[in-house]
Amino acid sequence: MALNPSQVAALWKEALDLSKLSAAESVIVLTKPQANPRNVEGALAAIGEIGASTFVMTPVIGNAPLRANRGAMEALMRADMVVDFFGLHLLRGTDKNLKISEKNEVTGAGTRVLFAVEPPEILQRLMPAPDDKRRVNAAGAKLAAAKRMRIESDAGTNLAVSLGDFGVGCRYGYSDEPGHWDHWPAGFVAVEPNERTAEGIVMIEPGDIIYPFNSYVQTPIRLEIRDGYIGKIEGALDAAYLRDYFEKYHDPEAYAVSHLGWGLQPKADWTMLGILKGATNGNDGRAFYGNFMFSTGPNTAGGGTRDTLCHLDIPMRNCSVYVDNEPMVIGGAVIPEDQRVPDR
Repeated sequence: MALNPSQVAALWKEALDLSKLSAAESVIVLTKPQANPRNVEGALAAIGEIGASTFVMTPVIGNAPLRANRGAMEALMRADMVVDFFGLHLLRGTDKNLKISEKNEVTGAGTRVLFAVEPPEILQRLMPAPDDKRRVNAAGAKLAAAKRMRIESDAGTNLAVSLGDFGVGCRYGYSDEPGHWDHWPAGFVAVEPNERTAEGIVMIEPGDIIYPFNSYVQTPIRLEIRDGYIGKIEGALDAAYLRDYFEKYHDPEAYAVSHLGWGLQPKADWTMLGILKGATNGNDGRAFYGNFMFSTGPNTAGGGTRDTLCHLDIPMRNCSVYVDNEPMVIGGAVIPEDQRVPDR
């Protein structure tokens, strides 16, 4: 059942309370005409109830990056918080001389950012909780201290990477600390592997999901990875589709191995993509408990300089993830006590 405006506002009030927004702070609502108007209205109502100073910004992005509008960037960097319906992290205005994206420049100034795109009913079902932060941060601490990560599966996945050159992303669904970027809904941890260190085989199996295709894989795909890049894509229909998708970008960086991690959100449901179809951005698939997230393309989210328009997120089931030989996930089951949900 669809939520009414007062229920959406209450939902946003809960999320912004988790994000510790106070009346003494300033917040920018960064939006665009295509943003879900129910979320924009709900967020503005919740911010008004909290009493924070509020500004609405609707950038017009043409050929120039947002960075070219220094007034807008300075405003974002001076705000205490940004509620983002625009997609600051998706901008392709990376300054190759500064080697930092707009999103990283804003968070680097201490602004906390909360991005949301799912409709209110999905936000409600996947409302984060403080325990999500505790468990995700526990996983993040393991990755931050690690030197190696290995992923295996009975289907034949055997991938190893080196770690340590890039930051770890802890996504728990709200933004309560200076400089933190988060995505509501969420509940996962991820890290960019060191450049050119990914080696091995990734077997994408039926039931795994490929975004932005927003579809379940139907036929197995075998990826051969050498020197940090996908070299061979083998299989039937799904493999052919994936090969053609990569080729149309005419960009070798599209084949790079990007962020890797695992899902820790027990409320997220692997089956929801099939149920909700086009009504979802796919956060259930990205965050479901015990998944292994394999992605390709840019590494700017972790502080790298490799940028490409081609980016795939591929949450996979039934994988085992080891960090410095310590099991984090075995066959889709989360292992460490400080990451587990008791009834799972």
